[in-house]
Amino acid sequence: MTKDQHGSAAPPSRTVRRALVAGLTVLVLGVAPWTPATASSTASHAANRATSSEVVTDWNGTAVATIHGDAKKPAAEQTLWYGFVSAAVYNAVVGIEGRYAGYKWHERGPRTASSEAAAATAAHRVLLNYFPASQARLDAAYTASLSKIPDGRAEDRGVAFGERAAHHLIELRENDGRGAPVTYDKPPSPGIWRPTPPANAPFALPWLAKVRPMLANSPDRFLPGPPSTLTSKTYTKDFAEVKSVGAKTGSVRTAEQTETALFFSDLIPVQLQAAYRGYTERHGLDIVEAARLAAAANTAVADAAITGWNAKLTYGQWRPITAIQLADTDGNPATAPDPSWAPLLDTPPYPDHISGHCVIDGAAMSVLTRLTGGDIDLRISSAVTGTTRTYTSAAAYNRDVINARVWGGIHFRTSDVVANKVGTRIGAFALAHYFKPLR
Repeated sequence: MTKDQHGSAAPPSRTVRRALVAGLTVLVLGVAPWTPATASSTASHAANRATSSEVVTDWNGTAVATIHGDAKKPAAEQTLWYGFVSAAVYNAVVGIEGRYAGYKWHERGPRTASSEAAAATAAHRVLLNYFPASQARLDAAYTASLSKIPDGRAEDRGVAFGERAAHHLIELRENDGRGAPVTYDKPPSPGIWRPTPPANAPFALPWLAKVRPMLANSPDRFLPGPPSTLTSKTYTKDFAEVKSVGAKTGSVRTAEQTETALFFSDLIPVQLQAAYRGYTERHGLDIVEAARLAAAANTAVADAAITGWNAKLTYGQWRPITAIQLADTDGNPATAPDPSWAPLLDTPPYPDHISGHCVIDGAAMSVLTRLTGGDIDLRISSAVTGTTRTYTSAAAYNRDVINARVWGGIHFRTSDVVANKVGTRIGAFALAHYFKPLR
């Protein structure tokens, strides 16, 4: 395989692609389409020729297998990579099919080009650029995708345009702060986070707090206010609730509440990718709508994760396990310490305010609500409980995830509620400024 000017492996020639092992199994995580939004006179031609969303869902599954399975990136970091891949695929598709404005890109491909070839090429190129160790998986998936497209000028033009879309995304994200030497330096004191049992690990991914967002112009764009003071009524109420219902043993939590806490202890970025694929497949979305759903949701979620980490780094609020064990130091006579208290779930290695899970959930549900008209029809599964849940409204989903983090003993309720509201704003921002119908 040759190298291009960017130093990454160029896609195999058609001869090589066709010669690679046939019958390759590509991870496919279902996604389904809805009725296309407005179509302009320019887009009407594209709307009539828009093809199957299979290539979008196939590559979403391959992205998960690469980012989560091969690279084993932490959950919060995964959101950024899914945003990159989805944005490149979206630009490759709408640049040919039309109907929606490109993501920070105004290029148009030949109308005779294959948008399926463009989508596959864009995803392959972006993933290969960032995860070269997965080349065998990625090349096999690429060969499988192109084997479904007739040889000829349409395929060749699609491949060329997909390359351009990928290179544009990669250039957009140069020097964006990934992996920068950001440190958490707040000394332990009442109300301030410090490593928690059982791992007592340092603050994970502090650089994520300062990464350049995909949609907003600054990590501070949606930064919420500080957490409640330790002697406030809100903090006192939150403290009493999580101490009572979030304990690993001796909790007043019901069996149903325990199941909900465990259900949402799975990796939310992976759960959401599978849910997007399922929606796309069940609702028969075409390639344009599938690409738009994935791009809008994943870029909004990436910004939500950045915002959540920025709040954690900025405020450094202690977690319930620390707050309850050291309550005799908080200056609040209404909070009683319990040195042996432990939560149902292991506390992750970063501060409480705001909840990373709930800010991600808020952004995803906000996007889905706007794209579906309110009936989100989200089927989400958990590898932890081995069960699947169906949600038809964002309100019901958000209620459960907010409760789940309290019932799991790892968040104060206010941190969840504020996070969900912030995420909802980010989702609205995504569709108000990007992924808009062409006029």
